[in-house]
Amino acid sequence: MTAQLRHSVRLIDLVMLGAGTAIGAAIFTVLGPAAKVGGYGVLIATALAALPMGLFALVYAYLASTAPRTAASFEWQRQFTSPTLAFAIVWMRVLSNAVVMIVLARVLTNYLSMVLPLPATPTILGFFALVFVLNYVGVAVAARAQTVLMILLLGALAVFVFAAAPSFQPRLFVEAAGDGLLPILAALPLMIQLFLGIETATEVGEEVADAKRVVPLGMAGALALTVVVYLTVTFAALSLLPPEVLAASKAPLLDAAKVALGPVATPLIVTAATFALVKSMNAVFLVYSRFLFAMARAEVLPAPLGRIHPKFGTPHIATIVAFVACLAAVFLPSSLLFLLLAVNVPTMMKYMGTCLAAWNVARSHPEVHAAARLRFPRSTVMWLSGLGVLAAVVIALLGLGTDPRPYGLLLAWLAIGLAWYAWRRRRSAVAAQTSEA
Repeated sequence: MTAQLRHSVRLIDLVMLGAGTAIGAAIFTVLGPAAKVGGYGVLIATALAALPMGLFALVYAYLASTAPRTAASFEWQRQFTSPTLAFAIVWMRVLSNAVVMIVLARVLTNYLSMVLPLPATPTILGFFALVFVLNYVGVAVAARAQTVLMILLLGALAVFVFAAAPSFQPRLFVEAAGDGLLPILAALPLMIQLFLGIETATEVGEEVADAKRVVPLGMAGALALTVVVYLTVTFAALSLLPPEVLAASKAPLLDAAKVALGPVATPLIVTAATFALVKSMNAVFLVYSRFLFAMARAEVLPAPLGRIHPKFGTPHIATIVAFVACLAAVFLPSSLLFLLLAVNVPTMMKYMGTCLAAWNVARSHPEVHAAARLRFPRSTVMWLSGLGVLAAVVIALLGLGTDPRPYGLLLAWLAIGLAWYAWRRRRSAVAAQTSEA
């Protein structure tokens, strides 16, 4: 009997998977630059930044309630828009996911070095091995680990927030509004980065029991939890230190914590960063392997990547290949890390493609739309999808003026992928003609 993906992911796992992907390295790094350009307006910008992700979340939840899939954003685009577009977007994410993994690992090692003298490369390899084992033995194991790490992170951040509570200044929200719209808009592009990844909850759809109901609930829970965490942590930090001090700090959250916690701050924030970064690595790796698996199942990557382990029910070959790609990324020169400036481009293109898929479902597939558990009118889906496409394109272009080089590299990588795709399609066509003859 052919091995099947196991339905072992629960609602709590989906919430923690989505929120855990979003609440990662950004919470420790974005606050300073955002405070520099936005001042106290960062408080309002944090809430507004959730709106584009809320728009994408509605589209994802609609499609998940209609056709839950593993590697959903690839499968939806392949089925309802264009197989070529689906391949192009996910191919770009193959590169960006490997870069994200190594950057997360290096940031994690830097934080740990504040309290422990650790050799960088062996430490990074050790974390990669841990994430690999968790994902190889089962999605339930990886999801449970994500849940545990997320709970530990929330506990560490709660200590910081409660310690800052005596210093809370509600008037900051008035000051944030009083400074005008320009500072809020200036901080908005930076704060949008905080919410990217919440849709990860939809990427294991075939591994969730009652997925049409549970996955949309997981998306909603992940978004709500992320908004609450970011607002409370940002408010606590600004209550402890003014924006200009946070802007000048290399570790703004740590410096804010030192005001409230003194010497306890360093081990607390380093521990929180460790939990945040490990769970982000776990979530990125899980989705990475699922994309490779789905592309093999769609016959655009070698067939062995689509195999499922007979005991663990995981795409074990795809998991191994993802692990090897992460190991190779260890040897990337640090100068290539400017790719992080464009990591959001494949993500935004993924959002754009998914919104196009939802548009096409509502417009041209009434039988699929009728199966949705979320009973949105077709016109509402089309409006949400159209706005989502527009938002994704605008956000993707925001970084072009900052540094165009990552866009060039992504285009070069895309050209390689499309050449492979064309060769693969041509080979399949020749094989089909030969079999007919």
